Amino acid sequence: MGRVALVTGGSRGIGAAISKALKDAGYTVAANYAGNDEAAEKFKAETGVPVYKWSVADYDACVAGIAKVEGDLGPVEVLVNNAGITRDAPFHKITPDQWNAVINTNLTGIFNMTHPIWPGMRERKFGRVINISSVNGQKGQFAQTNYAAAKAGDLGFTKSLAQEGARNGITVNAVCPGYIATEMVMAVPENVREAIIAQIPAGRLGEADEIARCVAFLASDDAGFITGSTLSANGGQYMA
Repeated sequence: MGRVALVTGGSRGIGAAISKALKDAGYTVAANYAGNDEAAEKFKAETGVPVYKWSVADYDACVAGIAKVEGDLGPVEVLVNNAGITRDAPFHKITPDQWNAVINTNLTGIFNMTHPIWPGMRERKFGRVINISSVNGQKGQFAQTNYAAAKAGDLGFTKSLAQEGARNGITVNAVCPGYIATEMVMAVPENVREAIIAQIPAGRLGEADEIARCVAFLASDDAGFITGSTLSANGGQYMA
């Protein structure tokens, strides 16, 4: 068995691609998911990756879920904080519930997941934490104050925690995907997709596998001297 990797939101979309890429690279992978039992079971049947259900917005659920994963597979050495949601609305129409739901999942969720795992990584003098942020956390986006704020917060979390982990052999990095051809993006009207693609110098949407390869590299021993970094994979849409 290889190193144990835990991917949140790991049974669908970008998360599923990450789970598969890490398994192909020799990791023992666990995929967390929040609600879609049918999709999770289908993913498990197709890949053989075990799935575990809990909400990353709930700290106690994270502690219990991580304990279950580690009891089944061993200590988590690679954590990919990928789980995220959107509740888009212009700021003057956004509700406290929409704000809190996104912040609690997309920002507080990476605290809830990383905090219980961190002591073990420090003790073992090894760890990889990879946070999936977003191009919209770098540049902002209309009607996404909640999402952009959370994803920008993920980058601050990454840079700060990287400084704490470095001497203990733990790297903490972020990946900022641009617009990726996931089920969610492909479901938007064609004219909206065309408008998005028009803003991307590469002239196309990204593929989930392209993000997964970024994560697999950052998880590898080859990336041991990279920490506190943000890897932008957006086809040139935004250059930080």
